[in-house]
Amino acid sequence: MSTAVDPGFYRAARSAAHRFRPFERIGRVRSVVGLLVEVDGVRPPIGAFCEIDTGAESGAPLPAEVVGFRDDVTLVMPLGSLNGLCVGAAVRAAGRSESVPCGDGCLGRVVDGLARPIDGLGPLDASRETPLEAEPVATVDRARIARPLDLGLRALNTFTTIGQGMRMGIFAGSGVGKSTLLGQLASQADVDVSVIALIGERRREVREFIERDLGEALSRSVVVVSTSDEPASMRTRAARTATAIAEGFRDEGKRVLLMMDSLTRFCTAQREIGLATGEPPTTRGYTPSVWSQLPKLVERAGTTRGEGSITGLYTVLVEGDDMNEPVADAARSLLDGHIELSRKIAERGRFPAIDVLSSVSRVMPDVTEDRHRELASVARQLMATYRDAEDLIAVGAYQEGTDPAIDRARVAWPLLQTWLKQPRGEVSSIEEGLGSLQGILQSAAGPMAQAGEAA
Repeated sequence: MSTAVDPGFYRAARSAAHRFRPFERIGRVRSVVGLLVEVDGVRPPIGAFCEIDTGAESGAPLPAEVVGFRDDVTLVMPLGSLNGLCVGAAVRAAGRSESVPCGDGCLGRVVDGLARPIDGLGPLDASRETPLEAEPVATVDRARIARPLDLGLRALNTFTTIGQGMRMGIFAGSGVGKSTLLGQLASQADVDVSVIALIGERRREVREFIERDLGEALSRSVVVVSTSDEPASMRTRAARTATAIAEGFRDEGKRVLLMMDSLTRFCTAQREIGLATGEPPTTRGYTPSVWSQLPKLVERAGTTRGEGSITGLYTVLVEGDDMNEPVADAARSLLDGHIELSRKIAERGRFPAIDVLSSVSRVMPDVTEDRHRELASVARQLMATYRDAEDLIAVGAYQEGTDPAIDRARVAWPLLQTWLKQPRGEVSSIEEGLGSLQGILQSAAGPMAQAGEAA
């Protein structure tokens, strides 16, 4: 007689145990003011998960999150639609710490900010759970960033080399190829798992990104989605959920690439919450809680003493292409480097539209060899020289032979621009990129050497 038990039984048992409440604290809705629900009779801590009875036909309660207190009431921000909510509705504070599912069963899945599947493929087959709100790795427990991460893109591998466990910002205006770049990185980066958070995106763009930009890379990825029409609390929660899932894979010893699009929309959602709870607005309406929550989020990425790491790529959507707006300034000071996407380069049709002269990786000296840094430095100097003289060259005011450095830059510029252009699906390792760059620099030096011999 077989004693084997259906694995589904264990999953159901775990789920039931997670939902079990040894006791319940119940309050009542006192009023609804704008985005906030004021609750009497219950005082859970800030960030606690609550459920509000709405009398919906489905019987499903409205999830909500505690965001503050005012006098004798608790301020709760719903994580869904307020339709059907009425004064006096019961509010139950969860008597448990929150966690999100993690494990290989989550790969290839698309979930919302509450880690609920939204891809129509059934429940998640998660092997374990990880805390939603975890403290960043302690300073003394962080290993130094000493190994490069091959992203498969020549421009990034060569000029802004990323180390495993660093945090990098991608600064861009709208319509310069940001989503396409993220799709390339997800499919080409040399990592074990990708966790992608789409915060505040349009619903149409989410489907396009998953099917067009991400493609087959979805099989080793987890996508967390909170669209622009969802409540601000759901958008901020999605960012934390994605980070928690990445932490779960990191704790398994995996190299994780966490991509968040975008950090700006996380900040605007936190601004909405702050203004609703009565915080004073500061620069451009951002509230103090924005600047306290931002470092808490990005500091959760990084290295540990073990093999696992989280490499964070956070996009920053700059308003009006202003690279010095408040969120961009704050992100630049917190992250380990930044990549700038240029509208002018995109208009010329060169993608990815990375402005390598304005981009920097602060850990590049620690993860690259002398030859790598020398080649990158020479190429940067050539491009900077050409850019300084570009106006003179364009109007025909520069005479060849006047400045040998400009002459060499004129030869190298078109070759470098072609080299930096990399279509989707073309993968170039770090060594391959350096080899081809060395060939370009030698080609640029050749005509100049011949010209010198002729003279």
